[in-house]
Amino acid sequence: MAVATQRVSALPRPSFKPIIEHTLKKPVQDAVKFDPKKHLAYTPPTQVTMMKDIGYAEDTGISPMAVSQPFQLFSPEAIQQMRAEIFKPEVMENCSFSSNIAARQLRGYASKYAPFTYDAWHHPETLAIMSEIAGVDLIPQFDYEIGNINLSVKTDEQTKEELDAINKQKTYFAEDEGIAGCPWEDDKPIVGWHEDSYPFVCVLMLSDCTNMVGGETALRTANGEIMKVRGPQEGCGVILQGRYITHQALRALGAKERITSVTSFRPRSAFKKDDTVLTTVRPISDLSELYYEFAEYRCEIMEERLRKERKDMMARRRARKKFDTVGHKRFLEESAAFLEHSNREMVEDSKVTSGYIDKIDIPDVVVGATEDARPAKRARVE
Repeated sequence: MAVATQRVSALPRPSFKPIIEHTLKKPVQDAVKFDPKKHLAYTPPTQVTMMKDIGYAEDTGISPMAVSQPFQLFSPEAIQQMRAEIFKPEVMENCSFSSNIAARQLRGYASKYAPFTYDAWHHPETLAIMSEIAGVDLIPQFDYEIGNINLSVKTDEQTKEELDAINKQKTYFAEDEGIAGCPWEDDKPIVGWHEDSYPFVCVLMLSDCTNMVGGETALRTANGEIMKVRGPQEGCGVILQGRYITHQALRALGAKERITSVTSFRPRSAFKKDDTVLTTVRPISDLSELYYEFAEYRCEIMEERLRKERKDMMARRRARKKFDTVGHKRFLEESAAFLEHSNREMVEDSKVTSGYIDKIDIPDVVVGATEDARPAKRARVE
């Protein structure tokens, strides 16, 4: 998708007091070090939905998997520490971004301001969990994309209004287990319809979900229907191959806050396909930092591929085999396409409209609507 060049008015950044006092059982200090024995609390997901289950070919993405059910990942102590790091004044002041699809996000903070969060996502045991679920060996995309925070915080009045609406629709919610269409869910998503810039994302819940209704992730299947995946509870994560599936985060009802952390991943191997784009992140990033990290990892991949090609050529020559003209030309063509892709994604700063992300507008899919205009049911991943 092309980057829009038109200027849009800046979105207001909501001011709020973080709802953190109820979740902190004891003071959290910067000196806390990530310890997988204390801070990982992994329970495997009950189900992993595959790409073929939602109508896509298994080779659509990098792995046959599409999305996992929520799974327990971090302990309460780990979540407390992560929350403490994102609510540091310097993070809120220096790392806040707004856009037309998300009112407030915190980005690019982990390596500088959040050592616990940074170490948690880089730890080999955490990466082993991510890789097991995804079906491919993963590493963080790069440091700038560790712990992207999506914030949704409401007033007492807004929360009460939503709870009243839930009570009025309790029949629908009882029959549909909370997944019937609801105006707040469908019309005011936390993040609008989009495809991620990166191959895999892990969405981690940082809020107490005790009284929360909704908050699912909605997916668009290959035939255009909408699927919902249950929202994770506090300390739980969901892994999604988000580069290849159109999705959105639905609004949670009945809770004053919904704070999620999204960390992006890519295959460790330089020889897996890499069609990463920067479409959804350019307008909400420090472009210098983003481009440094994007360019560095793309150069690293190219370096590894060139080294292997040279090594293979040398081995072929030592074996006195004829030069593989066709094979080497194919390598050069693939390399040229890879470099051109990198060049295309690094748009000049002056052509990037801050805060404006091209959205994917997808009309609601009405399944079995009745005469009384009851909200349409949506398929859900169990």
